Amino acid sequence: MSKVNSIFKQIGPGLLYAGAAVGVSHLVQSTRAGAEFGFELIWIIILAHLVKYPFFLMGPLYADQTGKTILDGYKKQGRWALVLFAVLTASTMFAVIAAISIVTGGLAEFLFNVGWSAQIWSMVVLIGCMLVLFFSGYSFLDKAMKWVVIVLSLATVITFLFAIGESESTAEAVQSFDWSKTSNLFFLIAFFGWMPAPMDISIWHSVWRIEKNKSNTSAQKPSNMDFHIGYFGTAILAFLFLGLGAFTLYGSGMELEAGGVAFSAQLIGVYTSLIGQWTLPIIGLAAVVTMFSTSITCLDAFPRSLAVAFELMDTTWSKRINYKVLLLTLTLGAGLILIFVLENMRQLVDFATTISFLTTPLLALLNYRSFSELKKTTGYRLPSWLKALSIASLVFLAGFAVYFLVVRFI
Repeated sequence: MSKVNSIFKQIGPGLLYAGAAVGVSHLVQSTRAGAEFGFELIWIIILAHLVKYPFFLMGPLYADQTGKTILDGYKKQGRWALVLFAVLTASTMFAVIAAISIVTGGLAEFLFNVGWSAQIWSMVVLIGCMLVLFFSGYSFLDKAMKWVVIVLSLATVITFLFAIGESESTAEAVQSFDWSKTSNLFFLIAFFGWMPAPMDISIWHSVWRIEKNKSNTSAQKPSNMDFHIGYFGTAILAFLFLGLGAFTLYGSGMELEAGGVAFSAQLIGVYTSLIGQWTLPIIGLAAVVTMFSTSITCLDAFPRSLAVAFELMDTTWSKRINYKVLLLTLTLGAGLILIFVLENMRQLVDFATTISFLTTPLLALLNYRSFSELKKTTGYRLPSWLKALSIASLVFLAGFAVYFLVVRFI
């Protein structure tokens, strides 16, 4: 038992990764993929996890090899790499946080039913997360996320088991994925973009790893285990959420709502219709807490990683001030999107995930180059199989991005 407790204490960044990943990509996009196309897009989950695996692993692996974040590897490539990372992060973070907040707000209104709009709830979530992070920081995330992820995972597994064989599809309502339809292709791109998570999370994981090591020096050895628990655990959850959509909504003739509150009602309704209405408060609270965890994790990760990047660029701000200034800036920017831009949850989610898809090959390349530099300074070499997979994945990610741009704009 003591060994189990020791491992549980050491696990942290991997479950922070899971908390960030499970939110929109799983609750929304995986369920939507199953609802619209059944099990037809299950290969996307497999492919995304395969081609992103080496680059996601590089974040914590670099931290373990050097005792520094992978952004230090960016610095060794030249200041331009840090600037590129900062630009890519700034181009995505406001839309990403707004998208996550609106999903969380929709779930909260459905659960508590106080009559607030999704926008108001989103602002409450956003400001609440910001205040928690402003005064608590990493230690709160590390302790809370372990239980949040475990509870949602158990609820999802139980619901999936109840859902097996529940399909009520009709021939008229069944549709197949059509590559000739741009709407289908754009959804596939959005689905892939955040499956299992945006590429930024590889940098976040590296930063969290260093934060974890500051308070627990014995956490060095199990990092790969920690990473793999989070990575493959979220892969399983993606399959389960897609299965829930396929078993309960595919071919039913019911169209998933675009609004946050209405979509949340449909999502939680899937759980309660299968397990029982008595589970509504439990499932609803688990879903809200999960999305809140995604909100707070991502709201922490963007400014924390940017703060490290600015520090490595030798700015005059200290790391602590950088983080808080950037946290406030991100909260304000996402809030403005929620107030003035947001009308449709689905469109905002698709926009955020598509932007993440397009930035994926660039961040993947920077991660790979960091290990090329590491070989020169420490002699560490990537295993040959991992190097081969990295190169093949880079080619695929770049080619897929170019293909999308050609279809979209030419």
